[in-house]
Amino acid sequence: MPEWVWTVIGVAAGLAVIWAALAVALLIQARRAGWDLNWRDVIRLAPDLLRLLKRLASDKHVPRRTRWWLGGLLVYLLLPVDLIPDFIPVIGYADDAIVTVVALRYAVKHAGFEAVRRNWPGSPEGLASVLALARISPADERNSGA
Repeated sequence: MPEWVWTVIGVAAGLAVIWAALAVALLIQARRAGWDLNWRDVIRLAPDLLRLLKRLASDKHVPRRTRWWLGGLLVYLLLPVDLIPDFIPVIGYADDAIVTVVALRYAVKHAGFEAVRRNWPGSPEGLASVLALARISPADERNSGA
């Protein structure tokens, strides 16, 4: 099989594992908060998050430095090279999730919560879930730059 096919398979598998990790984290967060889960939102969580990052990276109202940061994150997530190799069980994919959470917190801090809300492609419940997973509190929302 050509090497590019293995790369595509690796990227697809990586995205599937990241989605599963986000779904498990959302399930844990929902149980802690006493929320009812809408599984349609859970299934859409990872694609919505990737679209959010892409939209923020191309939004002209977001500061240039933040757009570069988010563009770099998208490249990092799509490249098969990671800080911790993905073949290492559990922690191999954890670096992607951690880097994504750090970038999202950075984006809310520098672009403003309104930019995140404006560019969120999913449901309000999905946005609340992502913000809860990233531990972005209502105080962060009020103190953000927009």
